[in-house]
Formats: sequence, C-alpha cells, structure tokens
Amino acid sequence: MPSKPITMDAVYTAPGYLFRRMQQIAVALFVEECKAFDLTPVQYASLVAIHTHPGIDATRLSAVIAFDRSTLGNVIERLESKAFIERRPARGDKRVKLLYLAKAGAATLRDIVPSVERAQARMLQPLKSADRRTLLALMTQLVDLNNEASRVPLRAEDALEHLGKAT
Repeated sequence: MPSKPITMDAVYTAPGYLFRRMQQIAVALFVEECKAFDLTPVQYASLVAIHTHPGIDATRLSAVIAFDRSTLGNVIERLESKAFIERRPARGDKRVKLLYLAKAGAATLRDIVPSVERAQARMLQPLKSADRRTLLALMTQLVDLNNEASRVPLRAEDALEHLGKAT
C-alpha cells in the first residue's frame, strides 16, 4: 500500500517531474532566443567545448559535455554539415578524428553568446536575485553529488588529459 494517495499533485511536486519540466522550458527558451542560429543546446555546448579544447575527439567531447556518445555522432554530423566544425585525422591513429572549430563555427559561437545569455536570464527571471543564486548553488550541488548516477557522468578532466596529446 502506498504511503501517500496516488494523485497528480504527487507527480507535479516530485523533483524528477519538476526537473523534466524545467528542462523542457530551458530548451524552449534557448531555441526561441537562438532561432536565428539554428543551434540546439547540445550543439552549442559542443561548439564551446571544441573551441575550448581544439583537437578533442568525440569520446572526450561526450565526457566533457556529459552527452551520450552514440547520439553525439549525429550532433557532430550536423555541425560539420553546417561547416561549423572540421574533423581531421589524428597523427598517431588515422581512424581517430579530431574536432576543430571552423571559421563559420567560431563566428557563430561569438555571435550567439548574447542570445544564449538572454535565454539563461529568462529561465531565472521570475525569481528574486537571492533566490536565483540559491537555486543555482543547490542545483550545482545536486548535479555534483549525483554525477555518478548519470548514464553519462561529466568527465571534464578527460579533456584536460587530452590537451597537448593531439596535434
């Protein structure tokens, strides 16, 4: 026998439901603010990571942005088809493709930042300033403490290990 009655209120107040709804809202706001650039949040994160770690491979990119490796292939293909990134073979192993920002990708990344910042601000805009800081601190804490529970844990250190190895 459940400890609480089975109601929609129990669903609407559950952390998982609230996180899922906020993710839907976050993506909608991002897409709305960034529509001129035709980028998804994952494509944007990928561009930032490739900009930050030129010569990163797809496996490490997956770890750096905490995104499923098998799905990331489609993201990389889309970015390449838009001429935002270039794939080049690694010197030591031609089977490994290293990712670099193309000129169009660098320009788009530079130009999209104000739109991304507007989307981020809109997500938190309904809250008071102190509540925004509190929410972000608590979310950061939850994400950090639950990182290993993720299907794709964040492994930013993997990119740092890679730096200097790819040329």
